Amino acid sequence: MIFASDNWAGAHPAISASLADNASGFAAAYGNGDLDKIIEKRFCEIFEREVAVVFVGTGTAANSLSLASVAKPGGIVFAHREAHIIVDECSAPEFLSGGLRLHPVDGPGSKMTPAALDSAVARFAPEIVHDGRPVAISLTQATEAGTVHTLDEIEALTSVARRYGLSAHMDGARFANALVALDATPAEMTWKRGIDLLSFGGTKNGCWCAEAVVLFDPTAAKDFGFLRKRAAHLFSKSRFIAAQFDAYLRDDLWLETARHANAMAGHLRDAISASNRTRLAWDSEANEVFAILPRTLAESARQAGAVFHDWHTPAELAGSIQPDEVVCRFVTSFATSVDDVTAFAALIRE
Repeated sequence: MIFASDNWAGAHPAISASLADNASGFAAAYGNGDLDKIIEKRFCEIFEREVAVVFVGTGTAANSLSLASVAKPGGIVFAHREAHIIVDECSAPEFLSGGLRLHPVDGPGSKMTPAALDSAVARFAPEIVHDGRPVAISLTQATEAGTVHTLDEIEALTSVARRYGLSAHMDGARFANALVALDATPAEMTWKRGIDLLSFGGTKNGCWCAEAVVLFDPTAAKDFGFLRKRAAHLFSKSRFIAAQFDAYLRDDLWLETARHANAMAGHLRDAISASNRTRLAWDSEANEVFAILPRTLAESARQAGAVFHDWHTPAELAGSIQPDEVVCRFVTSFATSVDDVTAFAALIRE
């Protein structure tokens, strides 16, 4: 009953096999191998246009270097106040960009509202050097709250960005989970809705260590390469990232693993809703579930073998959580089984 994080899950067997298959022999280094080029072409096919793909080792690097690529002196990036880049990146985006400032924006369900974003951007007059200047927005898909931006919500936010001449970045650490939740195509959820650059995550969904930045303007790749090298994320044996993506993207494995994780989260939500001892903190749509449990129940569940984390109480829930209750986060993955969910359901039903 491991619901701590999808980062806790190992590698999918097909991805492990691909790593083993590519472990011997020789291949050109630094992204110049045949497999690297095959994967770049596959990304173009998936996104239905020519894109540039830059492999990195972590989601933090993908997010930070994406923002660094659009940075300007005094630059400001707007994101939801609970976005991963603001609360969980240890100021890596600021550091690797040479001093970008991240500006928090409000909105329910960890999603900025277009009105709040517009108001936040508008307060910075570009001619006033003291304030700094807006350069980009960043939205997380799926969000830290397990919610998913609809296609119209994405377009509404990028429309604000376009109006002010800002770049639009998507943090897609759980990109596949959001994609299958919407039953959309990668193109529909990104560039067709105004996204300029994407942090494409694989690690949380069955890969060992495979992340990429997808640039929908391929001409930006040359400068991006220098940013990656300077940040020490240019892998010499990049074939091992390519090998993971080879298995991950082959025969839609990445969508299959995401559907499974989302389905397990759905079963978990049903179990929490069915118990008279627990309740959902809010509705979520991807592979993260947030519930309110009595502290004593949370402790007894952990003693029985369930692994999950307490979560901070969002502002919109302030006052609705009793002193003897706690908000908890449960994350499912490709490795979560029905038996895991059934066993946990029994714990909270007793």
